[in-house]
Amino acid sequence: MEIVYINTPLGIAKISGDNDGVSAISIEDEGFISNVIPSVLLDAVQQLTDYFEGKRENFDLVINPSGTDFQKKVWQELEKIPFGKTVSYLELSKKLGDVKAIRAVASANGKNPLWIVIPCHRVIGSDGSLTGYAGGLHRKKWLLEHEKPSSQQSLF
Repeated sequence: MEIVYINTPLGIAKISGDNDGVSAISIEDEGFISNVIPSVLLDAVQQLTDYFEGKRENFDLVINPSGTDFQKKVWQELEKIPFGKTVSYLELSKKLGDVKAIRAVASANGKNPLWIVIPCHRVIGSDGSLTGYAGGLHRKKWLLEHEKPSSQQSLF
């Protein structure tokens, strides 16, 4: 397993993976930046950098997260949420075919091992509120603002 630490506007991102794909991306408040980027993680580093620079809306990485079958099913559904859009936990539960599974869906969402790449930050409360986020609500708010379509400004 290879690991690299990169600087982002939201803290230090820790990226882990190997030849089978990226297995984890997490955010930390402090730490060190890697001097060398392992070749198996070059794409992940570049794509995250592009995302933060506003040059990327979708990720095209081989991913290999660890989780239960149910968690993986939830994460696959999260990957379908378009850039700049949000869904509620209830909507997500409906898409997965079981409205009563809302707590299990929320739990799986919270265990997402691939920060930003699997966009769990795009899931909000039914009332539009920013509900729990493993990286902290300040980061969730920043990410949603970052993805918000820019409004056309008047020239006059």
